[in-house]
Amino acid sequence: MKLWGGRFSKPTNAMVDDFNSSIRFDSRMYKQDILGSMAHVKMLGHCGIISREDSSLIYRTLQEILTDIENGQVEFEIDAEDIHMNIEKILISRIGDTGKQLHTGRSRNDQVALDIRMYLRDEISVIKKMLIELIRVLIHTSEENLTTIMPGYTHLQRAQPVTLAHHLMAYVQMFYRDHERLTDCNKRLNIMPLGSGALAGTVYPLDRDMVARELGFDAITENSMDGVCDRDFVLELASCLSILMMHASRFSEEIILWCSHEFSFIELDDAYSTGSSIMPQKKNPDIAELVRGKSGRVFGNLMALLTVLKGLPLAYNKDMQEDKEAVFDSIDTVKMCLPVFTLMIDSMKVHREKMLDAAKGGFTNATDIADYLVKKGIPFRTSHEIIGRMVAYCIENSKNIEDLDIAELKTFSVQFDTDVYEAISLNTCVNERNLPGGPAVESVKKSILKMKHILSR
Repeated sequence: MKLWGGRFSKPTNAMVDDFNSSIRFDSRMYKQDILGSMAHVKMLGHCGIISREDSSLIYRTLQEILTDIENGQVEFEIDAEDIHMNIEKILISRIGDTGKQLHTGRSRNDQVALDIRMYLRDEISVIKKMLIELIRVLIHTSEENLTTIMPGYTHLQRAQPVTLAHHLMAYVQMFYRDHERLTDCNKRLNIMPLGSGALAGTVYPLDRDMVARELGFDAITENSMDGVCDRDFVLELASCLSILMMHASRFSEEIILWCSHEFSFIELDDAYSTGSSIMPQKKNPDIAELVRGKSGRVFGNLMALLTVLKGLPLAYNKDMQEDKEAVFDSIDTVKMCLPVFTLMIDSMKVHREKMLDAAKGGFTNATDIADYLVKKGIPFRTSHEIIGRMVAYCIENSKNIEDLDIAELKTFSVQFDTDVYEAISLNTCVNERNLPGGPAVESVKKSILKMKHILSR
């Protein structure tokens, strides 16, 4: 008989058991479930709700069950529905009626809410460490490419010269914000719901604060209905992971472009590339493509969670069982992508000359020559028009701006002098942009030092 089966006159249909069961996916929360139960039963004994002897026996037996599970000595049962009922059923099988006291003052509703918060808290910590490792690799690669000039793009058209270091440090900022979002998410997640009961609390004099301290929570939930029925912390995590994967997907798209023959800015290491079954010359950026593709499933999980929760009345509804597979899949996907993506970046070879050659084309110094005229006293809009006509002339005559001799330049403005060539050299274009946050070598060095200091705290 099921632990809740007293009201029923016949067993549930086997197909219903399978449909209703969540043990296939919530078994991964066994550790959190047992640790939560251990804190709960310790509190029950401390508060005199059950005897200290029974509390100690249940506590010790739960420890033993945890060890047995981790040693592969426990098989979970589908007809026990979920990890919570499986653990309790194993406990009762080992110590009899004493084990039936574990659920005193507790519902599966607040137990599930506790377990998922603890599990997500642990996974957030793991993902944050993966992000830090990716950021460290990006910083290291940036330090090696402080003077590697490349074209910066807008609309995927060459725009202005920057450095590879500046480009990569943009992603450092993005991924660090992802790290901060996970930290902020954890603040709202790390609130202890046990004691909410099914929806209306309990008549037992539970010490909720004691359980919160035992389990490392920052506070307890303030409303018993909210404590069991909302999953906004799951949505928030799914959103954070979606934003993270969006950043990884954008970066992947650039990696895919950069290692193409048309760009040839980088070459991926053989260990992080694949070949073609029919074309022997191919070297494919499958890791980057898969990261780009897997972002879609993470976005989809967020939309699935929003859809599941959008119409639910208070308080708990069985629909909420659907929260776990979606967020678990997002977690698994991110944890799969980040390490291999980090190694791919760390091992890639940068073709500095190719990047420099690309920066020399496409008139990436056009803004700088316009600024040169502004410094000579010409209003910017007038200067903009002059350089626009100059670019049109260069295109018609298959020249770059720096190829024009001084006589040609003076046909556009008498303000041009020989110092213009230094002003529009790519090194000058990059290093004159030395405001905080700019691409100048010294600015990027300061940005790197600042991020290193943040990571060292």
